[in-house]
Amino acid sequence: MTKATNITWHEQTITKEERRAQNGHGSCVLWFTGLSGSGKSTIANAVSAQLFRHSINEYVLDGDNIRHGLNKDLGFSDKDRNENIRRIGEVAKLFVDSGKIVTTAFISPFRAEREQVRKLFAAGEFIEVYIDCPLDECEKRDPKKLYEKARRGEIKEFTGISSPYEHPEHPEITILSEQLSVEEAVNQILQYLRNQKVI
Repeated sequence: MTKATNITWHEQTITKEERRAQNGHGSCVLWFTGLSGSGKSTIANAVSAQLFRHSINEYVLDGDNIRHGLNKDLGFSDKDRNENIRRIGEVAKLFVDSGKIVTTAFISPFRAEREQVRKLFAAGEFIEVYIDCPLDECEKRDPKKLYEKARRGEIKEFTGISSPYEHPEHPEITILSEQLSVEEAVNQILQYLRNQKVI
């Protein structure tokens, strides 16, 4: 891939801080990470719905949905997974710059890639939300029957089975999704945002 040359960053007339002031709340990315079936998308969408009900500008970036469009050219090799996360990080940064709270629901299995995304953001803007759920519970849920296919060898490089998942070492928020209801998980996340004066 040839990198573009002769390009210059164009400063916007309206700043991120001005957008936040008009919105009446901060902006950040809630970066949900965890195994398939852990509850990432369910909790991320529930958080987003609660924010919307309180007139907070929000948006959800979901792993499967992104692979239908922006990242439909990527597979699931380590290289493609890394590129998937890099692109999402850049998109999430644009949402944060626009004054929104963006929730992202991606397995994002590798610590190094998540840390690279974190570096795109100012302090306090990247909030890693680890949806901690035991593998056996994720397999029991298996809403898309992906674990079954992976166990049969029909899906290669599947996280948790034939490809590793590196859990966060110091996430801002840890949700024990096997123990908490969706409502309890949402309340924990919203309380964190209140404590950090994002909302």
